[in-house]
Amino acid sequence: MIRAMAVTVSNRAAAGIYPDRSGPVLAGLLADLGCRVDGPVVVPDGEPVAAALAEAVAAGYDVVVTTGGTGLTPTDQTPEMTRRVIEREVPGIAEAIRSQGRDKVPTAILSRGLAGIAGRTLIVNLPGSTGGVRDGMAVLGTVLAHAVDQIGGGDHSPPGGN
Repeated sequence: MIRAMAVTVSNRAAAGIYPDRSGPVLAGLLADLGCRVDGPVVVPDGEPVAAALAEAVAAGYDVVVTTGGTGLTPTDQTPEMTRRVIEREVPGIAEAIRSQGRDKVPTAILSRGLAGIAGRTLIVNLPGSTGGVRDGMAVLGTVLAHAVDQIGGGDHSPPGGN
């Protein structure tokens, strides 16, 4: 079973100004994929993101998926904090997520989310909207088990593939 952590990045949700809406959706979608999910953990943008990611990697999670902090505002720093933690990028995941979303919401291409590997943990940034989470998980869900298997040293053949 894949062990997953959901992290919501939101200054206002972390401050209690409004409830976290995208994190529970993310956690539910990960659970629907058969993951054992912790979270959502809600953190403000900036250094707390890097700390939460590093803690999740140290705790041995197979995947950490964030929601929020990927836009263009000055406080959106999730990609920069993710880049501090990951060792290798997996750009195809982030590109596919942006591509999937742009057909419904053209501004999806403005998301700066990253995907990469830290140790044996896959880290993926999703947008902060519930729709962005659903669209992103529709993409990630198709490759998650195979990605986690490969990161763990598994074969290069996808399940059911050649």
